[in-house]
Amino acid sequence: MSTLVEIDSSSYSVDENSCVPDAIERIDSTVTYDEFFSKHLVCNRPCVIGLQATENWPCRREWVLSNGAPNFEVLRTLFGRSVVPVADCNRKFYNSQFKNDMSMESYLEYWVDYRRNCYAKSMPLLYLKDWHCVKNFPEVLIYEVPQYFVSDWLNEYYIAHPELGDDYMFVYMGPKETWTPLHADVFTSYSWSANIVGRKRWLLFPPHEENHFRDLYGQLAYDAVSEELNDHTRYKMYDSKKLKCFDIIQEIGEIIFVPSGWHHQVWNLEDTISINHNWINGCNIANVWSTLKKEMRSVMKEVDDCRDMKNWNEHCQLMLKSSYGMDYKQFLEFISFIAKNRLHAMMKKSQVVSFNKYRFGRNHCLFDLRALKTILEDIITDAQDLSVYKLMCENDEACVLLKDITTFLESCNIENVVSP
Repeated sequence: MSTLVEIDSSSYSVDENSCVPDAIERIDSTVTYDEFFSKHLVCNRPCVIGLQATENWPCRREWVLSNGAPNFEVLRTLFGRSVVPVADCNRKFYNSQFKNDMSMESYLEYWVDYRRNCYAKSMPLLYLKDWHCVKNFPEVLIYEVPQYFVSDWLNEYYIAHPELGDDYMFVYMGPKETWTPLHADVFTSYSWSANIVGRKRWLLFPPHEENHFRDLYGQLAYDAVSEELNDHTRYKMYDSKKLKCFDIIQEIGEIIFVPSGWHHQVWNLEDTISINHNWINGCNIANVWSTLKKEMRSVMKEVDDCRDMKNWNEHCQLMLKSSYGMDYKQFLEFISFIAKNRLHAMMKKSQVVSFNKYRFGRNHCLFDLRALKTILEDIITDAQDLSVYKLMCENDEACVLLKDITTFLESCNIENVVSP
């Protein structure tokens, strides 16, 4: 039996001045879905969710020893033969960390040895990151997505398209002092991160605060606490006294919600394992689309001197896919898939079911369609302006879909254009 997920209204307005809080709120399971939706998703405000949300997860019982340490034997038994992506936290690679693949068995042997050697500075500092554990081991019961995060268009799309070989559901694990440099999440998506083992320290920066960390060339600093930032000939914008920053300790079992476009840096204070999702929905799709448009223009500017070459627009899309992870055509396919799902549910009185457990109510589907309509209108205009519309839609599919959404919303007496 699926659980209904619904919001009180299909329309929400956002007061931009209320979006950046004075402190990071801690909430518990008494907060309803609609309260979380309106206060944190629509308003793009971070929070920490209490450990009740994860207490029944199998991994909270099976991956942890009674002393709070990782259960290496269980992890080896379940996943030892898999190949996992591992970052060396002591080796910078451009503005990230050097990554390589290892067998899980080798990684766990390293970790046990590192602990045995009292975390010796002479040893590498290796962090298993961005591992598609759920995709690779669908038969292993690990966790259930909390209801607050089930409006997840990104994973709805990828789960329905296994041929793409991707998703945005990850496991991270590593010894204490492993860390992730300053960054914002892929596609300007939301993220949530649940601690299964250990504690983390997070530095969270509201949108635009990251500009304090840009050097003379606009490059983002690698480390938000580096002494290099005090070099004002290189970092002219940096002023620690004016910087808006939230310093959060995340305990075992807690989940942190990171809003769209919030830069962050994270340290593992102890040996740590976490479950992480990136996701997009009707509340942040405008941010995602805005970022994609900016990236498209950046690519076009970079190769403007080659504009006369044959298939220049196609080459720009290839570069966009490489740099951003998605081009205009796939973005349109992505939102079209979600829109058709919502339209079908509303018109055929069927259900949109998320993560095999939750079904969306009428207001929720209407909210999604209104958000999609606004974005689809702008995609069509922008793609036509950039002369890439025909690359995306050989048969005018975007305009046909927009007409279908508009006709349906008008039939529901919904005003034509509302931004979420």
